[in-house]
Amino acid sequence: MTTTFARRSAALLACAAFGFATSAFAQDKTVRIGVLNDMSSLYADIGGPNSVVAIKMAVEDSGLLKKGWKIDVISGDHQNKPDVGVNIARQWIDNDKIDAIADTPNSGVALAVSNLVKEKNAVLLNSGAASADLTGKACTPNTVSYTYDTYMLANGTGKALTKAGGDSWFFLTADYAFGHALERDTTAVVTANGGKVLGSVKHPINTADFSSFLLQAQSSKAKVVGLANAGGDTTNSIKQAAEFGIVQGGQKLAALLLFINDVHSLGLKTAQGLTFTESFYWDMNDQTRGWSKRFSALANKNAMPSMTQAGNYAMVLHYLKAMDALGSNPHDGAKVVAKMKELPTDDPLFGKGPLREDGRRLIPAYLFEVKKPEESKGPWDYYKQIATIAAEDAAKPLKDSECPLVKK
Repeated sequence: MTTTFARRSAALLACAAFGFATSAFAQDKTVRIGVLNDMSSLYADIGGPNSVVAIKMAVEDSGLLKKGWKIDVISGDHQNKPDVGVNIARQWIDNDKIDAIADTPNSGVALAVSNLVKEKNAVLLNSGAASADLTGKACTPNTVSYTYDTYMLANGTGKALTKAGGDSWFFLTADYAFGHALERDTTAVVTANGGKVLGSVKHPINTADFSSFLLQAQSSKAKVVGLANAGGDTTNSIKQAAEFGIVQGGQKLAALLLFINDVHSLGLKTAQGLTFTESFYWDMNDQTRGWSKRFSALANKNAMPSMTQAGNYAMVLHYLKAMDALGSNPHDGAKVVAKMKELPTDDPLFGKGPLREDGRRLIPAYLFEVKKPEESKGPWDYYKQIATIAAEDAAKPLKDSECPLVKK
């Protein structure tokens, strides 16, 4: 009798303990976000420490801290190497209990981390990596891409310049996943609009000398020299193209991916007239201006935000909105991303728009041209808008998607 009572008491205590643990887990309101990007090299200005600034602003603006949530943000430098990025991400998820990895400029790194995140059932919040494959053939239920992709860039700049008479192209292409995807997607748009590609040359990422590549572009006699690169590679190739007299010789430079930080680095005298596509500019409206001034006050060198830094803010804001809607952190990446897709997106920088089943946030894009020095009214006043690309035209149609998540 005593033994039976003791066993029952022990069982009740065990159930109570289990119930308490389950309840405590169900009410887990701790979130850990790891910002993984290039902190010190050619993409540091477009992401780097200032992406951390943007994400911390999103944490503050989410209102979750006032509701008792604990949200930690840490950062790491992937050095533009997929193996380094995966090793950091694995350590974060396994040892540091990171729930979401954000930013990931460098498509090679992002594609590798996306696979790991799916395996570990965490979340990848991609703002920095451009490869459209992240929401195409390499899509997963755990990854979202918020800000832009190679399809958007090609259908913005590539289409506009081809239709304007730039019907022959030569590409200078960064020799890794991003450059290859951007050249591929732009080539498809150029040929679909009656143009032709005369050739291309691949250059190493973060190279200092573009002379041999520019000479090949010059000798091709192509009307447009397409720069399928980014960050420091873009600014260096533009500077050296000026030294070679590429534009003066009658060819047009197409900066297929250009950020405001690149224009700031180049200066308006060198960058004037460049045509490019982005989904964000700080001076679009009162909301973008207000947020960007807040950002600049906190940012390194008081920089204005790049498109991807703005995307990090909006994306993390929506991620935390999904956590709030769930009521606690389920520590189930696919479940959180599903909730993100279910909820309507709405933020002060990109407005409203769906997060599609393939993980792509639908937002309009804009064709911009860099102002002449005399057109600028002050610091960071660099862009003039040429055209708006509707959200449905800025992303690959779902009917053409290679994403296995898309039901056709």
